[in-house]
Amino acid sequence: MPQKVKKGILLMNLGSPNSTSVKDVRIYLNEFLMDEKVIDIPFLARALLVRGIIVPFRAPKSAEAYKTIWTKDGSPLIVLTKELQKAVQQKFEEPVEIIMRYGNPNPTEGFEKLLKAVPDLEEVILFPLYPHYAMSSFETAVDYAYEIHKKNNYNFKLTTVQPFYNDANYINALASSIQPYLNQDYDKIVFSYHGIPERHIRKSDTTKCHCLQVMDCCNVASPAHETCYRHQVFATTKLVTEKLNIPSDKYTLTFQSRLGKGWLQPFTDIRLEELPKEGIKKILILCPAFVSDCLETLEEIAERGKETFLHAGGESFNMIPCLNTNSLWVDAMTKLINEKL
Repeated sequence: MPQKVKKGILLMNLGSPNSTSVKDVRIYLNEFLMDEKVIDIPFLARALLVRGIIVPFRAPKSAEAYKTIWTKDGSPLIVLTKELQKAVQQKFEEPVEIIMRYGNPNPTEGFEKLLKAVPDLEEVILFPLYPHYAMSSFETAVDYAYEIHKKNNYNFKLTTVQPFYNDANYINALASSIQPYLNQDYDKIVFSYHGIPERHIRKSDTTKCHCLQVMDCCNVASPAHETCYRHQVFATTKLVTEKLNIPSDKYTLTFQSRLGKGWLQPFTDIRLEELPKEGIKKILILCPAFVSDCLETLEEIAERGKETFLHAGGESFNMIPCLNTNSLWVDAMTKLINEKL
């Protein structure tokens, strides 16, 4: 008799409200924005800001935004992550489950499903679906999974797949998803990454003396790059554009979804207003910080971003979807997981 598999795989994504109701969106936003790694200020100040100011005003607006992208099966991010789970499961004998950093399914649900499938579970491979390291994405997701693992006193080991921003197979998958769009007539490609506060870059600097302190810091070799979001998004863009032979004057890099002052620049929404005035009338745009299409890609960019660009005088706005269940992306994930297995 073959020995029973004693390992499991967990894919971890950002999360989504349970529905488009204001109540559910409010619950989701409270959990998300009260995370000390997202809004990193003292608890009382954070609670006052989030629960007293941001959420009461933002929840109704966010609920309306979610309604514009919601599918008959629910949240696009959840639906796409489940489809990715099925695609990855076809590559492995080990059971594959999904969990979210915020909302459902939570880590306990994922761990319990794996234990049900493999009662004598010895190790779980955690795959955070974030290409780049940031304290408000990869770090908080991993810390949360380990916190629940410890809290529930599980006996199995937890092993994490690290950020894959420069992994050759991931870069190949991302480049291949862009390639078909290069046949179109375009003036520039916009790589729009999720923004974060500059102070997060400094906090994540393991050397405490490099990020945003050394001139051209992202291009000066340093151990700090292992946890530097800014360096890593630059690296992803450079590797992809080199692979596709896209000249430097045909692409630009921006940051979206800012919340407050002191965030990484240039801002996507501002640049979408400015580009037509600079003669850039036709653009391709993609959001490589996300591997699954979600509110930030489908509503913020494909809807509002497009409206902003066209209203400013743009003529053509084409959104390149996230990797979602791209076969080369699934292959890249398979190789990254096998390295841990």
